[in-house]
Amino acid sequence: MRVIDIIDGTTVDGPGFRTSIYFAGCLHHCEGCHNPQSWDMEAGKEMSIDEILTVVDRNDMDVSLSGGDPMYQAGELVELCRKIKSKGLSIWLYTGFLYEELLKMPLQSAVLEYIDVVVDGPFILDKRDTSLLFRGSSNQRIIDVKASSVNNIVAWKSDF
Repeated sequence: MRVIDIIDGTTVDGPGFRTSIYFAGCLHHCEGCHNPQSWDMEAGKEMSIDEILTVVDRNDMDVSLSGGDPMYQAGELVELCRKIKSKGLSIWLYTGFLYEELLKMPLQSAVLEYIDVVVDGPFILDKRDTSLLFRGSSNQRIIDVKASSVNNIVAWKSDF
């Protein structure tokens, strides 16, 4: 998998201290993106699932997947997420795709089976709001995947 960085103990990509994995590659190219260096599909370095899991195991924290957009590596992401969930950890996923779009994409919807919360939608500069929790623009939703269905999207409830 192409990984730009793994941040240990961050609190900006979901609740509590988390291991955030930033994947390379994004074709959304959102104006005002805070991480445009992640757009390049060849950015970062190649890491195996086992190498990523070594970091996750060492940190023993819930995990956030960001980028770039992790869903461009959905084929390998399914296995990574399955293994992370087998350790009893929560997984948050940040994507520029809409949740409804992901449900229609076979590989991406398979990833969703292991995801607890999705922060979906592209960053929209005109809707930028720094007061929002865990997202950059007001169009982006924080979705409780386990409580949601195709016809009923449930927002994640914050304890903050």
